[in-house]
Amino acid sequence: MISITFPDKSVKEFEAGVTPLQIAESISGRLAREVLAASVNGQEWDLSRPINEDAEIRLFKWEDPEGKHAFWHSSAHLLAEALQQLYPGVKFGIGPAVETGFYYDIDPGEHQLTAADFAKIEARMLELAKQNQEIIRRDISKEDALKFFGDRNETYKCELISELEDGHITTYTQGEFTDLCRGPHIPTTAPIKAVKIMSLAGAYWRGDEKRNQLVRVYGVTFPKKSMLDEYLALLEEAKKRDHRKLGKEMELFAFSSKVGAGLPLWLPKGAALRDRLEQFLRKIQRRYGYLQVITPHIGNKQLYVTSGHYAKYGKDSFQPIHTPEEGEEYLLKPMNCPHHCEIFRSLPRSYRELPLRLAEFGTVYRY
Repeated sequence: MISITFPDKSVKEFEAGVTPLQIAESISGRLAREVLAASVNGQEWDLSRPINEDAEIRLFKWEDPEGKHAFWHSSAHLLAEALQQLYPGVKFGIGPAVETGFYYDIDPGEHQLTAADFAKIEARMLELAKQNQEIIRRDISKEDALKFFGDRNETYKCELISELEDGHITTYTQGEFTDLCRGPHIPTTAPIKAVKIMSLAGAYWRGDEKRNQLVRVYGVTFPKKSMLDEYLALLEEAKKRDHRKLGKEMELFAFSSKVGAGLPLWLPKGAALRDRLEQFLRKIQRRYGYLQVITPHIGNKQLYVTSGHYAKYGKDSFQPIHTPEEGEEYLLKPMNCPHHCEIFRSLPRSYRELPLRLAEFGTVYRY
């Protein structure tokens, strides 16, 4: 027998080899129907995976981020299974769950995926989900994994496997589709009741522009059709309130590719609105005793070396500005705080002055 500790610190005894799903069934049938994933001693765990030692357990439903993650991760595999059936020869990269659903990076081969394929893919995914396919986890050696995926000409998977440590490789199988994956997954495909392919995008393999460009297929799924309908309605409402759309319609700001992506050109109406917001912010800062300061937009490289910012962000910063005569380097400031520290050091300070509140537009500091 093993002891299972629940989040409320209650403890129950079970036979070794019990699964999280069986534990859920021992609590209530409704919980067993709703649970999607679990954690065992803080480790992500499939509902069908045995537990062989004393453990702390948490059970996750759709309302929990961990539940959604497992649901959408399994949905990514379902997408891949549908693509494998519809377009023989397709090769697979990675297919994770993300905050708003999931995606799968694929090499479609001869077939060029377009939005016209979405309905066909969705229909096949729902067809497969209704088959209530069991999602089976297997531990596999590195040698066997390389042979298995190599025989299927899955070059992207083989590259990933070659970098893994032997003895820690798992696959998940549903129907005729097998994927290299750490999991966790929902027990079967049956809970997936609503499917929507959202968009396509290009994605370089492993983020390297020198490697093959794959097609990233984005999707989202839900356990109820009504939930998908509600989600799509919210997306439509969000589009109506998109700041890029409203900014153009209301003549607040404009964008120019020659200026740069994401760099707004404030038009008269937008500038007036921005000015009012700045005035409001400064009014609030004054109310709470903050003193306005202004610092340069650039600083000597040594300032950021001293603060530690250069070691952490130097490679990602804009190119330094050189002064040939003085032989110095200046950088666009990554943040205000190094400059504010120098303001604090500019005069002798007494503990009676503290706390010292400084404010520069957008940031406040309390010393």
